Amino acid sequence: MDSKNEAEAYDVLGRVAPGTELREALDDIISADAGALIVIGDTTAVQALCDGGFALSVRFTPQRLFELTKMDGAILLDEECQTILRANVHLVPDASLPTVETGMRHRTAERVSRQTAALVISVSQRRNVVSLYRAGTKFTVEEVPVVLAKANQALQTLQRYRSRLDEVVARLTVVEFEDAVTVGDVVSAVQRSELVQRVAIELAHYVGELGTEGRLLAMQAEEVTANVVEDHALLLRDYVAAEGARPAALARFVLSDTPQEQLMDDAAVAAALGFGTSADVLEHHVQPRGFRVLRRIPALPGAVVNRLVERFGNLGGLTAASEADLDDVEGVGARRARAIREGLRRLRGWYAP
Repeated sequence: MDSKNEAEAYDVLGRVAPGTELREALDDIISADAGALIVIGDTTAVQALCDGGFALSVRFTPQRLFELTKMDGAILLDEECQTILRANVHLVPDASLPTVETGMRHRTAERVSRQTAALVISVSQRRNVVSLYRAGTKFTVEEVPVVLAKANQALQTLQRYRSRLDEVVARLTVVEFEDAVTVGDVVSAVQRSELVQRVAIELAHYVGELGTEGRLLAMQAEEVTANVVEDHALLLRDYVAAEGARPAALARFVLSDTPQEQLMDDAAVAAALGFGTSADVLEHHVQPRGFRVLRRIPALPGAVVNRLVERFGNLGGLTAASEADLDDVEGVGARRARAIREGLRRLRGWYAP
């Protein structure tokens, strides 16, 4: 499943996550060993496929929806699931539309989803399985323990990846102050940072699917991924070959869209950062511009950081600058110049081998 379809899947499944009223109704239907066909949204197009039934236009509640499923027909809801529009409806989608389903309820659900923009939910009476259809694509609602197990596994992976990222970034900072950074060092940090973000996104999807059951996981994930996104952006501002925020943003987009196996190709990542494709590119010496280190100095605004990098060019120039040199930069001033000098000295001491 590509990233677009994956995002669509978790968006759809999130609508029936535990804690939602719709999920409460579906749980009641399954507990009663009943079946159901529920159509949500795209009211005008769906109404054109309806035959029979009766209009309701009453406020949606899980109990009302459950009681209405005791009849054989489909139930229509508005897009926000606030109103039950019709019940006991016979749906007549275009029979020429392709479907891979075999049961009548599921075949109808898939075809209605292909013919309209509605979300269609089919509950199998025989198998107690909830299937969701959007634009002909089927999504199956898994039981909470199954999703929870996947989420916990993703969290453990995220914790390992974050630990490794911290190690790689700490080493990068050491060689930055030693003016000994290579493209290979940068590539390793970028890869680890990107991996952490990808696992975090996967975990966020599971958390969304879990609804109220995923609140603790969400808090744990937030703690593990603190500052990762911001640090990743600063890392790219430091090292993307072309200067400026736009090339860094472009590289960030390219990396986020890079397949997993290609992301682990050092040469491919180096090329995405603009370092070329020569055989020895990973051994090339590079200098950080200083964005990442400067943002670790307290109370230093982003605009001042930008002016400092523009004035001194790189981290080497910043560490060599005197307080008077720093004071000359607009927005710095004597007090902030001392704080910058002290901050750089302190950071260099922390990361001294």
